Amino acid sequence: MYDVYQIFINVLLTIILSLILTPIVRKLAFKIGAVDVPNKRRVNKTIMPSMGGFAIYLAFFFSIFVLQPVELSISFPIFIAATIVLLTGIVDDIKEISPKAKMLGLIVAAMIIVYANDLTVVQVSVPFMDFVYLPTWIGFPITIFWVLAITNSINLIDGLDGLASGISIIALGTMGIIGVFFLENTSFITSIMIFTLVGAIIGFLPYNFYPAKIYLGDTGALFLGFMISVMSLYGLKNVTLITLIIPIVILGIPITDTVYAMLRRKLNSMPMSSADRHHMHHRLMTLGLTHKQTVLVIYLIAGIFSMIALLYPLSSLIGSILITIALLFGLEVFIELIGLVGENRRPLLNKLRQFANKINKNDNK
Repeated sequence: MYDVYQIFINVLLTIILSLILTPIVRKLAFKIGAVDVPNKRRVNKTIMPSMGGFAIYLAFFFSIFVLQPVELSISFPIFIAATIVLLTGIVDDIKEISPKAKMLGLIVAAMIIVYANDLTVVQVSVPFMDFVYLPTWIGFPITIFWVLAITNSINLIDGLDGLASGISIIALGTMGIIGVFFLENTSFITSIMIFTLVGAIIGFLPYNFYPAKIYLGDTGALFLGFMISVMSLYGLKNVTLITLIIPIVILGIPITDTVYAMLRRKLNSMPMSSADRHHMHHRLMTLGLTHKQTVLVIYLIAGIFSMIALLYPLSSLIGSILITIALLFGLEVFIELIGLVGENRRPLLNKLRQFANKINKNDNK
């Protein structure tokens, strides 16, 4: 039986540990050459240490192995898989590796954790129908794809000081709350790990928020994305409409940015792995927001997504469908307003403008 008060104290200790470890990792990053050199794609004007995620990794695993020991059958496979992800990120931060090599490391880590902790999605609840059971040869690759998609979406959103770390805190915190209060199939151990990871990120954030003293780097962005995807899988093994939608809504910002980046590159005949300066944070800064304002606005939007996600467990099926429709409509309007796909690609806004003009003409007759 876990003592809630003791868990709270351990999370506070994790925050303090992360605060202590981050300056040490910062010095280490300079020594081993894990730095971001300014170029036309980056926002930093001076050489910045990356690999900050190593401090989060150390604080998190020290906590779940020592401060609040989590059952080894669960924590050890996570440690092995997360270490592979971390090492992949460290190598990329020191000497940039190819997207294929990076993807290989993520796939190996995903296969280890999904297999070892039996996280394969095995059944899906279809509205107004019974459960549809998925054979392993379908469920396993779908689960691996989920891990890779979420991991890379967090990596893509990591473009401004404190952006990915702040969004991760919001997303994980929401998952933890929903897991404790609403989802019966989410174990308390999962919630302990989620809140412990939140504590590790909170301790790192003061050094990472604008103006940053250290970056997450691929070390941190890949690690956080991987951990978020794994934590969400504990509630997705037996997928219902609600449990499928909730993590997608919680991660609305990175998922949206990733999906529209792929669409944008497809429409512009660009390679999917190519980088550009048209991500959500770039577009908001183009509209005149400062670096800090852009991060805070995206935090606010992520918070709105999280509050909407909290409505799903309280709603009926019809209510959940209506919430989803309203959310998608509002999201598309926002995306077109900031020109995430392109300033000339605004189909919904154009339709709404045509509809409004038609109404005005009828009123003037």
